[in-house]
Amino acid sequence: MKLLRDLITAALIAGAYPAAVSAGVSAIDGSEPERQARWQEISAHIFGDRPIEAGGDLITIEAPTRAQDPALVPITVKVLRKDEVRAVHLVIDDNPSPYAAKISFGPAGDPSEIKLRVRVNDYTNVHAVAETSDGKLYQTRIFVKASGGCTAPIGVSDAEALKDVGRMKMKFGDRDHPKEATLMIRHPNFSGMQMNQVTRLHTSARYLDRIRISYGEETVFELTGDISLSSDPVIGFTYAQSEQGEFTIHARDTRGASWEQSFAVPARMNE
Repeated sequence: MKLLRDLITAALIAGAYPAAVSAGVSAIDGSEPERQARWQEISAHIFGDRPIEAGGDLITIEAPTRAQDPALVPITVKVLRKDEVRAVHLVIDDNPSPYAAKISFGPAGDPSEIKLRVRVNDYTNVHAVAETSDGKLYQTRIFVKASGGCTAPIGVSDAEALKDVGRMKMKFGDRDHPKEATLMIRHPNFSGMQMNQVTRLHTSARYLDRIRISYGEETVFELTGDISLSSDPVIGFTYAQSEQGEFTIHARDTRGASWEQSFAVPARMNE
């Protein structure tokens, strides 16, 4: 089981076709010690031998206990001492490729809250790891019941899913939440594990692997993603700047396609 799962993960990270998708990979439904062993294996792969401490007073994670749609599971990560954190890592332990996202914050960033929609393939722990400015790691987790999020079909043909790919929209907070924004990007984020409902063949992996948001000349954050991000990603975030300005979004996918778009912050945000 471990070897098969690792082979699938390696293939997905490399962008290869996951031929083992129908080979019988199932959830780790075992005991808490088994889940802890799984986390130790994953965290060692991502962070090496760096110690990871409990982060209850630094970072929290919110998600539904049982997901209504495993392909669109809302995740909210909150950082309680924002000035100490330079990056947040999101890990979905029992997804075929567990390392869902790394969000690295820049001078215009505010890690107080970030919201994502993700795919969850099995009953699993979801970990959020805060990385502080001095390189220390703090983790928290939540258990989510879901199944099949990475294999769930898009619901339309591949051509339709790719229509207007890269198109972006932004929503901005109101007067009570002036430093909040939401980015929406049109992209199917094909996981490589989904079957085309017309051809009955698996669609090759193609997903957004880099999203950078700037405010003026300064970076808000850079997100490195994987197959666990949902189709048509929606990212809610907070930011530090207060003066009138403009967001610029750069996005890239694993086929080498890239897009850029700018959005002016509405004047009412700065009144």
